[in-house]
Amino acid sequence: MSTHPFSHKLVVAIATGGYVGTVSRVPGTLGSLLGLVLLWPLGPGLAQALVTIFLIGAGIAIAGRAARIMGVQDPPAVVIDEIAGIAVATALLPPHLLERTVAFVLFRLFDVTKPFPAQQAERLSGGLGIVADDLVAGVYANLVVQLWLNFS
Repeated sequence: MSTHPFSHKLVVAIATGGYVGTVSRVPGTLGSLLGLVLLWPLGPGLAQALVTIFLIGAGIAIAGRAARIMGVQDPPAVVIDEIAGIAVATALLPPHLLERTVAFVLFRLFDVTKPFPAQQAERLSGGLGIVADDLVAGVYANLVVQLWLNFS
């Protein structure tokens, strides 16, 4: 019999994207892909904005709680931060393959390289620190795609 309550298992399941974050050596990429697929049906508009805001708030709370449960400050298996980040990266973009693919690639690039202030944001405590660097990466990716779409 398990010693962990159901609520702990549920938090970890959500934080890891249904355990997607536990199946690979590249959990951030898989979590970002999961987010991209889950968010794909949402075109730019109110529903996308509301889901993105929800993912940011829930992501901060769930990532922080999962980190405490797992006993690691920023567990690699936690991918809800990548899901929230890719939501920001694709916000207000048309649901077209090219734009979403470019946003995904840029998001991963910025998430890995952590340009200012992402690295500083990652140092924040708890769930906020886990999610904040991904939000910065998402904003940067979105801005680059928006500039490309508006000036090409």
